[in-house]
Amino acid sequence: QVQLAESGGGLVQPGGSLRLSCAASGRIFRIYAMGWYRQAPGKQRELVAAITSGGTTNYADSVKGRFTISRDTAKMTVDLQMNSLKPEDTADYYCNARIARYSYSASAEYWGRGTQVTVSA
Repeated sequence: QVQLAESGGGLVQPGGSLRLSCAASGRIFRIYAMGWYRQAPGKQRELVAAITSGGTTNYADSVKGRFTISRDTAKMTVDLQMNSLKPEDTADYYCNARIARYSYSASAEYWGRGTQVTVSA
């Protein structure tokens, strides 16, 4: 069993900051890309930021310059530092990872349960 556990969501005023964290646990051989997605009410889930095992990052245009993704390979964690938050950043944020459970198995995509971020005055 593999689990992704998110933490760090909450209510913040516009212009404020939050840091989301996600920890992977369970029977894991290797973690490939990790990332954060978000889904606002009535909208489709979208990629916010992703980071490969080699450290290459990718950001949605809407968060470039404001959000920073980082990972700790040894601890199997991925964080999302969110600065200059805007009301339009309000959404449920989901951790995502591509994981191989065994050396001989193909990788699969795993999701966390999500953490809510609300940006409001």
